[in-house]
Amino acid sequence: MAEAGVTGSTYAVGQADTRPWGDWRVVDCGPGFVVKRIRVTPGHVLSLQRHKHRAEQWIVVAGTARVTRNDEVFDLHPGEAARIGLGDIHRVANPGTDTLEFVEVQTGALLSEDDIERLEDRYGRAP
Repeated sequence: MAEAGVTGSTYAVGQADTRPWGDWRVVDCGPGFVVKRIRVTPGHVLSLQRHKHRAEQWIVVAGTARVTRNDEVFDLHPGEAARIGLGDIHRVANPGTDTLEFVEVQTGALLSEDDIERLEDRYGRAP
């Protein structure tokens, strides 16, 4: 649940970033939602993380996603999706040889890169 009085998004359409595992770009956003295209390089993995203010839906469009959600680990293929609930511990990895591409739809009262609590990270970004 969002903190009282906390609303908004710090994202803008076209905003993008390169990360050690690949890259992301905002393709749409509005009140209470952000849509990102995320690409993960073969063999790479995002940090194990959770969010206080947002839930996410992931829809795979290319490659294979190895999803960790709380105590579950499962693979998604093009056309398949997963829901990451508010507070779920999660990550996505690319176990394949092709670039993984998925669409992430974030929903919540506060949508920001600051709402990432990294629990574990291969690239040294966790506390």
